[in-house]
Amino acid sequence: MRPNYKKIYYDMLRLEHPEKLKDPKIKELLGKLNTTEDILNFNEKIFEQSKESQINNQKLKTYDKATMFKLLQYQNKHGFSTSYMSRKYKISRTTIMNWKKAFEEEIEQVINAGE
Repeated sequence: MRPNYKKIYYDMLRLEHPEKLKDPKIKELLGKLNTTEDILNFNEKIFEQSKESQINNQKLKTYDKATMFKLLQYQNKHGFSTSYMSRKYKISRTTIMNWKKAFEEEIEQVINAGE
């Protein structure tokens, strides 16, 4: 069971920033909140965050399976190191390595299918 992020963000915008709901780009983005990545990107575009809140929020981030796999595919496709991905997406190297172990078989299937 997953929270209904579309409704949550709609209500937040309606109450705190009703002028933003008139923007067609924001309405479009609001309709496409399917993955964790979509939600995080939407949140960054809508609400300005201080450095302190970004650091605190980073500690609380969770990723769904589709987003984890997408990041690992991106890393593999472009040949990026775990350290680079860690810095770019502000995810610990240990977390990325744990994802690699968890999705090892699926990554191999994608690599073999691409050859």
